[in-house]
Amino acid sequence: MATNPLDAADRRPHGSGDAWVTAPDGRKFWGTFGAAGLLVHDDRGVLLQLRVEWSHHGGTWGLPGGARHEGESAVRGALREASEEAGVPADALVLEFTSVLDLGVWNYTTVGARATRPFEAVIGDAESIELRWVPIDEVDALPLHPGFAARWPVLKSLVKESTTVVVDAANVVGSRPDGWWKDRAGAATSLLESLAVRIDKGIPGEYLGLDVDTYWPSIVAVLEGRAREAHGPPVRSSVRALADGVRAPELVVARAEGEGDDLIADVAASLRGSGDSVLVVTADAGLRRRVESSSCVTRGPRWLTDILERPTDAPT
Repeated sequence: MATNPLDAADRRPHGSGDAWVTAPDGRKFWGTFGAAGLLVHDDRGVLLQLRVEWSHHGGTWGLPGGARHEGESAVRGALREASEEAGVPADALVLEFTSVLDLGVWNYTTVGARATRPFEAVIGDAESIELRWVPIDEVDALPLHPGFAARWPVLKSLVKESTTVVVDAANVVGSRPDGWWKDRAGAATSLLESLAVRIDKGIPGEYLGLDVDTYWPSIVAVLEGRAREAHGPPVRSSVRALADGVRAPELVVARAEGEGDDLIADVAASLRGSGDSVLVVTADAGLRRRVESSSCVTRGPRWLTDILERPTDAPT
């Protein structure tokens, strides 16, 4: 918990987007270029801000956030605001999702992130009365900002259950007659490189059955046989880290000593046991039955290749 020793005189200088936008129906929204807020969570719960009385919907609990600057992405805007208002360190976060409320004349993006190490929130300006880590199941008991309250049921489910995609690499590679049998390791390397690019950019929520615009799942690619000799993607600074200052999940490469199906089934069951939602990509009917018995969802290789073939330069 953090309380605020500051007053209105300590407000931050105005940014390029700090102004009201008036909708045709007379409603006003803060942020010429839209606004963004950060929903960060860890084992303690979610980090919420009690808004000072003179602010819009003052006296309610919501997310650290505010108006975006001109030309600023929603992710970078949410991270900047959360750093300025609550001392949230971007290097302690892994990106999970973006959810956009688009009203035409104005938009608000909720950026979801998981904290990978503990940190203490620190009030950085006069816009907060208090910052608090609130257990997920206790959020509803607080007087919430109306916009956050309307979206919280969906956001709560996203925070409580992460999604992991487990890829049967041999099955995906074998679904395309492009000569993969001549160089199984090379074909698998190409798949891993494509997965690394996609995990950095995220997956449209519709592909995962999630009510978000973009989701960044963990991805586990399982290799077997000669494909185990595939080279993992080179160590590099991710495009997202360079652009927005936050990491995307890492691509995990699992090399099966025996049957790949056995490792896939074991990985899927373990992830489900830890509470993750698991989607397994394979066309193998026997494997699909095995993982579905562990309450996993399955999709065929075409589902993944459609995603990998999508443009990866769309703005977030």
